[in-house]
Amino acid sequence: MDKQKLIGYDRKIVLENGAEYYGYGFGYECERVCELVFNTAMLGYQEIISDPAYTYQAIVMTYPLIGNCGTADDDFESKFSTLGGLIVREYNDVPSNFRATKTLCEVMEDYKIPGISGPDTREITRYIRDNGTCKVLFTAADTPLENALEILRSSSIPTDAVEKVSCKKRWYSRTANAKYSVVAIDCGIKHSVIRALNAMGCNVTVMPYDTEAEVIVKMKPDGIYISDGPGNPEDVACVIELVKQLKGKYPILGAGLGHEIIGLAYGAKTYKLKFGHRGCNHSIKCLADGKLDNCSQNHSYALDADSISGTELEITHINVFDKTVEGVSCEKDKVFGVQFTPKCASNPEDNSKLFKDFINMMKGEN
Repeated sequence: MDKQKLIGYDRKIVLENGAEYYGYGFGYECERVCELVFNTAMLGYQEIISDPAYTYQAIVMTYPLIGNCGTADDDFESKFSTLGGLIVREYNDVPSNFRATKTLCEVMEDYKIPGISGPDTREITRYIRDNGTCKVLFTAADTPLENALEILRSSSIPTDAVEKVSCKKRWYSRTANAKYSVVAIDCGIKHSVIRALNAMGCNVTVMPYDTEAEVIVKMKPDGIYISDGPGNPEDVACVIELVKQLKGKYPILGAGLGHEIIGLAYGAKTYKLKFGHRGCNHSIKCLADGKLDNCSQNHSYALDADSISGTELEITHINVFDKTVEGVSCEKDKVFGVQFTPKCASNPEDNSKLFKDFINMMKGEN
């Protein structure tokens, strides 16, 4: 400890196994317990920290330099950030970006997100890969280890993540000359998805996660989007029931958590991955044509392939690395889901084939 104080470290993180990593605090200073995960993306840290799917999680960024681009008002994926914490090797608080409006530290202070720079993020990442995700405590550098471990033992990760991030009342995102009306069930929806649907001629009505089926039926939508979001899909039984009641009545697209919810609605099962998939370099294979694509992902759970065989779903995509299920569909009901994040370019011609398939379903062409 004397050596740590001499160096000037003011913060540390403590893992459940007793490992301590010292560093320098940035963002909001507080004591907090989170689930420890890692992200392999080289770019897009602003989109990552504002992704609701990271609720109650602390991210270890494997890319070594974070903060050098600052943040831009137009690049947030949500109205507020619910990230648990951020762990980086080196933090840059002097951004070089003409679009920057705030530093990353300032944004983290606004949303009460603790951060620490300096720990060996390579070592922490290897630990997660070998042992799986675990709890981590952000605390002061001089907190006794036994006190920190007691805090970890007595703390649990909340299971109300979707309730925390979902909107409390409906809101609208309309576009000129709209051709379709889409109801988006907000389990932690990202703004880039809404913009992509708008760009393809869809008016989007975003609804709280606990909206009842009767309410949606009265809205007479052309299609329904079940959004991505945080946590265990089994914790949102109301959304699973919603899909059960609406499947076959409207085209339904689910992504991330929404994909898992669709699987559960059809009778499949989910399980928690050892360390999840987070980053932008995951290779996905489409079983229909054999084509490969790289995509971004952020999830802890996956659909069990064996449990799908007894349902009306068929597997459409798999992960090349670990063979996990990345896509399912029910052609009869016009329902499909993908575990990965659809590409959301601003140009409709560049948008993901998934959105185009969704549009074609609403047209009645599929």
